[in-house]
Amino acid sequence: MPPPDELAAWLRLLLTPGAGPEAARRLLAAFGSPQAVFDQGSAALRQVVPAALAAALKTAPPQLEGQLAATTAWQAGGANREVLALGDPGYPAALLAIEDPPLLLYTMGTLKLDAPAPALAMVGSRNPTPQGASNARAFARSFSERGITVVSGLALGIDAAAHEGALAGPGSTVAVVGTGLDRVYPKQHLELAHRIAERGLIVSEFAIGTPAMAHHFPRRNRLIAALGDGTLVVEAALQSGSLITARLATEQGKDVFAVPGSIHSAQSRGCHALIRQGAKLVESAQDVLEELRWNDSKSIANNPDSALTSGQNDSENALLEALGHDPVGLDALQARTGLPTDALLARLLELELAGQVGRLPGGLFQRTVSV
Repeated sequence: MPPPDELAAWLRLLLTPGAGPEAARRLLAAFGSPQAVFDQGSAALRQVVPAALAAALKTAPPQLEGQLAATTAWQAGGANREVLALGDPGYPAALLAIEDPPLLLYTMGTLKLDAPAPALAMVGSRNPTPQGASNARAFARSFSERGITVVSGLALGIDAAAHEGALAGPGSTVAVVGTGLDRVYPKQHLELAHRIAERGLIVSEFAIGTPAMAHHFPRRNRLIAALGDGTLVVEAALQSGSLITARLATEQGKDVFAVPGSIHSAQSRGCHALIRQGAKLVESAQDVLEELRWNDSKSIANNPDSALTSGQNDSENALLEALGHDPVGLDALQARTGLPTDALLARLLELELAGQVGRLPGGLFQRTVSV
């Protein structure tokens, strides 16, 4: 964390009306540090930024004192809390490579972003199908078992499943959030956020006290893409924010991967669109490992603990085979299996309790494991 005077200067620069990220970077490029910016005369400032902003820089914002107090109190309120300024030794190199790195980065957790370790961004729908959520957990756990850090956004749905899967393995996970780190959004992820902070890292560019605001979440997506060596989209609708992350990853020169799904599911159309645009189709974690050259002597396929190999084989379970991969109704299942209604419902309940089948609206069922 920068010394108090230095932190105050960074916060003052960020809080000055009109001093957005672009203007702040121009000022830093011209004068070297926030304090040096405030040491300049008005004429020198007007050479770099408009006159209105040059004038605003000569007066400390009224909220500066409160923001500085809140930030220092947050940092002192627990272990493993840091504020990293642009240019600090611990500032992640992956973020320095993007066009608009955060001037201040808030982190909470035990993982160090400057450590050289492979990482994969995983994103997807906030309203996934049971199959999609299951795939996300399984993929993330397999990556975790290989020592690959899973990066996501702590949102509902695929993000949460990716974090959970990573924590189920021996590896770690990073959550990039759209609020200040004194808040958890959504609130139902409070316990998950605590576990991530214990085993991994929570990251934000937003000041302490910042609430959840809609325009913050697309902005944080560039950090998710930047912190991963590639981006895997597990399930996404055509208008999903996950496609923003995929686009940003492409612009950053990163590989984009997509898991195909049912042609009948709106939650698969985003992935199918990405594949048409050149994203790499992924059917297993091994596909990603091979493409990014992360393979070693340990084989996921031969790992008995791998989440992607834990399901039953189709040949051993006729009902799972009859379910296929698309949502299906009871009448169609009866026609495929020939089972009486009572026996079919009983078997479906067993599979549902075992986490292998999900019950969808409209009396439909869908397999939630890859077999």
